[in-house]
Amino acid sequence: MSSGKRTSFFQHNPFFRVFFREIDRMSSSTVYLFTTLIGPLLSFIVLLSIFSESIPRNLPVGIVDLDNTSLSRKISMWVGATPEAEITMHFPNLAEASQQMSEGKIQAIVLIPENTEKNILKGNSQKIPVYINNTNMLVGGFLQKGIYKSLATLSTGVKLQMALKKGLPQETAMAKVQPVKLHQHVLFNPYGNYSYFLLTALLPLMLIVFTLLSNVFAIGTEVREGTGPDWLEHSGGSVTVAVTGKLLPYTLLFLIDAIVMNVVIFVQMGTPLRGDFWMLAMGELALIVTYQLLAVLLMAAFANLRLALSLASAYSMMALTFSGLTFPAIGMPAVARGFSYVFPFTYWIRIFISQAIRGEAAAHAIGYVAIFLIFVLLSVALFPRLKRVLQQEKYWGKV
Repeated sequence: MSSGKRTSFFQHNPFFRVFFREIDRMSSSTVYLFTTLIGPLLSFIVLLSIFSESIPRNLPVGIVDLDNTSLSRKISMWVGATPEAEITMHFPNLAEASQQMSEGKIQAIVLIPENTEKNILKGNSQKIPVYINNTNMLVGGFLQKGIYKSLATLSTGVKLQMALKKGLPQETAMAKVQPVKLHQHVLFNPYGNYSYFLLTALLPLMLIVFTLLSNVFAIGTEVREGTGPDWLEHSGGSVTVAVTGKLLPYTLLFLIDAIVMNVVIFVQMGTPLRGDFWMLAMGELALIVTYQLLAVLLMAAFANLRLALSLASAYSMMALTFSGLTFPAIGMPAVARGFSYVFPFTYWIRIFISQAIRGEAAAHAIGYVAIFLIFVLLSVALFPRLKRVLQQEKYWGKV
């Protein structure tokens, strides 16, 4: 086909007429550049910098040492040696330590009572109270794990030394101080990596937020500015051609964002990829297209750009809450668990965990990808409604 014939083909083909019309519209405003490339990539950088430390470390802890003995100082040293905790303050009493915790200056208090060393040397049990600020459950959980582990290790060492001093053989002494040993096998995310837990969900969340908002804006401005008839004219009157031709440039740009996201997750962060990458990539493409068509659904249903943008913001941000990642779906009330199914992001999380973390067979993820079709079909069902909105003047000019 000659160059002239190719040019003529693109000029007369309705799909490409809409496609290049949208590229012209995108190049006329920096809003499109920000919402499709700059915004998503900038959010990736910000989130990556926030979670650059894989595990929260050196969380501030206060010590109230009422014993002031060599053993109490050893207890303080062991608590401070844990990666999660850092001894930042020493207090003469619990009241002052509690005041500092209420002001947010420390996250935990370790109280060493009087006569701690004396009681332990006598062979008596001694309790070491630990007060943890559990306002942030993740921070509290990390501190509890670290402090309790260090104190348990120290306690075992003290019991072992006392048993050895009584003349017991080392093997017998070990069996006495630790009669039951726990062999823990963490199958997925064995290092408790904070990034694997949250960042692998927050990056896709940013992707869908910008996908939904940018496409609502792209379609909504056609309604607001009354350019819908021109858009339909370029498509030869076919709303299907109009929608696919208009959304394709955004699909391509968000695929670039998805590629960058994958580099960040699997190369920069070192997240394991135990399953089928191409199934994961297909899931990402399905996720992007689904949220693009949900933008069509919102504008067709409400025909109001401001309202559609507000609903899109709420809908996309609520997806993380109901995805079952931060709070397990199995523990939700039935109503909340049922509500989680109305978010495509829920199924994306399951695809990601299946393929990247667990390394399941690709067949396990196909069902989740297929569910995206339900959202697509719901949006396609409103194409006739969108066409009426674009053609009728009563909807034009609405903010």
